[in-house]
Amino acid sequence: MLSRVFGFGRRSFDTLSEQEVLALAISSEEDDGRIYRAYADGLREDFPQSAKIFEEMAAEEDGHRDALIDMHRKRFGERIPLIRREHVRGYYQRKPDWLVRPLGIDRVRAQAEEMERQAYNFYITAATRTTDAATRKLLDRLAVAEQSHETLAHRLGLKHAPEAVREAETSTERRQFILTYVQPGLAGLMDGSVSTLAPIFAAAFATHDSWQTLLVGLAASVGAGISMGFTEVASDDGRLSGRGSPIKRGLTVGAMTALGGLGHALPYIIPHFWTATGVAAAVVFVELWAIAFIQNRYMDTPFWRAALQVVAGGALVFAAGVLIGNA
Repeated sequence: MLSRVFGFGRRSFDTLSEQEVLALAISSEEDDGRIYRAYADGLREDFPQSAKIFEEMAAEEDGHRDALIDMHRKRFGERIPLIRREHVRGYYQRKPDWLVRPLGIDRVRAQAEEMERQAYNFYITAATRTTDAATRKLLDRLAVAEQSHETLAHRLGLKHAPEAVREAETSTERRQFILTYVQPGLAGLMDGSVSTLAPIFAAAFATHDSWQTLLVGLAASVGAGISMGFTEVASDDGRLSGRGSPIKRGLTVGAMTALGGLGHALPYIIPHFWTATGVAAAVVFVELWAIAFIQNRYMDTPFWRAALQVVAGGALVFAAGVLIGNA
């Protein structure tokens, strides 16, 4: 483990022979081609036009790999040394595609440009450190190839994903984000914030005891979060509705439900009852207006209508809890 972190056992680039530099370039082109195909596979269902971009970029990488193999065959024969990025100290790294998921359009395009920029910078630096004419020429050629790659994502984007298509794909991506995260999170936050108001403040005014109120609030919030999470997972597998992974939705709605209730339960950690109640009431005010803002921002609900629905509804539930607690 330590050897991976600190680079023990890795070769310095200065110690690589010309054959090993060429072998390293071959393995790097192979890896990049695989990454681009993984991007294409991840985007194909929702963003077919952008998937074509990465298919063509993978084909470009294959072409450069084949050219490098031909060059190696001419200079050094058939046996290519096994040397990869992780064998060389300071060499640029690549993230597996599962580390950059979910695959957003802008994210993978930026990642592709970064990949080619890193490769270009590496070969330029390597070329300036060699005095051998053949090696310098080889590294310069590789740098020029990577420099042409750097604009490939942009060039292919103009071809396969013109402005209208890119706008449609961005809209689809935003819709998917809303369906998978925003909508369940908003439902959970509303349920946790509003539905727990009555039991928490009823307990508060019935007992005038911060500790007892805190216990009721924790139980109501955590219980509601667990219930909402499992309900969301069981209600829709996302295949027909297109709402995305039920696990992601369940975790989102469960966490936000618990958070909505805990927001006005945790102030009762304060021992003084009226101070805790004042802080809790202020938190409720912020929570309800935050919900109205999220509805307006992501659900296209007119702000004052959202405010009327959420704030007025929350105020009624709050009043009900206070009245029941004082009964």
